[in-house]
Amino acid sequence: MTKIKTIIVDDEPLALKLLAAKLNKLPNIDIIAQCSNGREAIEAVIELKPDLLFLDIQMPGITGLEVVKNLQNDAMPLIIFATAYEQYALEAFDANAVDYVLKPIDDVRIERAIGRAAQRMQVMTNETSNNKSDVIEAIAQMDKKQNKTVTWQANDSYPQDDDSTENTNAGQEEDLQLKNRKIVIKERDEIHLLKQHDIEWIDAAGDYVCVHALGETHVKRCTLKEMLEYLDEDVFKRVHRSTIVNLNFIDKVIPHTKGEFFLMMGEYDKIKVSRNYKDVVKTFLTN
Repeated sequence: MTKIKTIIVDDEPLALKLLAAKLNKLPNIDIIAQCSNGREAIEAVIELKPDLLFLDIQMPGITGLEVVKNLQNDAMPLIIFATAYEQYALEAFDANAVDYVLKPIDDVRIERAIGRAAQRMQVMTNETSNNKSDVIEAIAQMDKKQNKTVTWQANDSYPQDDDSTENTNAGQEEDLQLKNRKIVIKERDEIHLLKQHDIEWIDAAGDYVCVHALGETHVKRCTLKEMLEYLDEDVFKRVHRSTIVNLNFIDKVIPHTKGEFFLMMGEYDKIKVSRNYKDVVKTFLTN
């Protein structure tokens, strides 16, 4: 029997112990790590590459939903949320095929969720996997249900700073305008205008991108290709089919197996560079 490599995450020690005890009864589950917070969960997923992540939603600091936002799309395992969330959240999960179990957790609910995960694993490939996209879409629906509606329609325009000079020629002015373009992100009842030099990395999730800047993650409805058209190509480089990084935020390059690399972005974020984009890293290191 092929076992499902599983990481379990809960900030309550008793709840973590109880969940581990229940999962250990199942012959197809192999618990490879137990985490007590979101940061530990992100690091464990990157290092251990689990098949399944049993994830508490309501944790202090980095919540379960924020854990998903901060994982690269291709690094995403299957997710089962453990939650006592409101009904609108459960409806969003159901609509987007996101698995969950309600707290207090019982054996029947766990076995049902594990059975669904095992079925999905049998048909899932890297090309068809859309775990992150499913969860991000569910998060977007939850935001709408909370009556958080932006009244100003930004139609995804990109405002510019007013610091370009009249003395630059047309080509220089165009380059300057590109570098100064801000990224408009509408979330709930707020509109964020992100400066490009504050953006650390961007990850794609279906029709959405997760923009990581100034210690926060913002979700924007657009494709990675569309984002690239508005970013300074001298600074922002694609290092994976689903990931763009700001070269200025790379602190360390760690060689990995089969010609791949990891990039340390600041203290915590660890970004995988695929073989198809390894020349980007080599060029960065030799300049």
